[in-house]
Amino acid sequence: MSPPLRHSRGFTLVEIMIVVVIIGLLAALAVPAFRKVRVASQDKAILNNARQLASAADQYMMEHGVNAVAYTDLVGAAKYVKAVETAANEVYPDAYTAGVTITVSGIAGARTITYGL
Repeated sequence: MSPPLRHSRGFTLVEIMIVVVIIGLLAALAVPAFRKVRVASQDKAILNNARQLASAADQYMMEHGVNAVAYTDLVGAAKYVKAVETAANEVYPDAYTAGVTITVSGIAGARTITYGL
């Protein structure tokens, strides 16, 4: 009589360790790429907001014959820009002057973007 055949069920410890290492390597490659894409996306959204505010400021200044305008005169339900959605807790200037670049600060707590006219 021969001994009963042993059927293996499940995975060995070595197989599980190899899978964990592979997942770790993939994550190590994906996280920096994800961060880079996130930063680029935030910057594009912020530049778009700055472009809209600059355009609204230009329109306001032409219509009212002034060369400076407050943020509160531009943004609101019945104003030139309905709302400015922040992308990374950035801070937009309180006032806009004709011919002066717009500097958006505090982007994700560290970065600054300047939109030139």
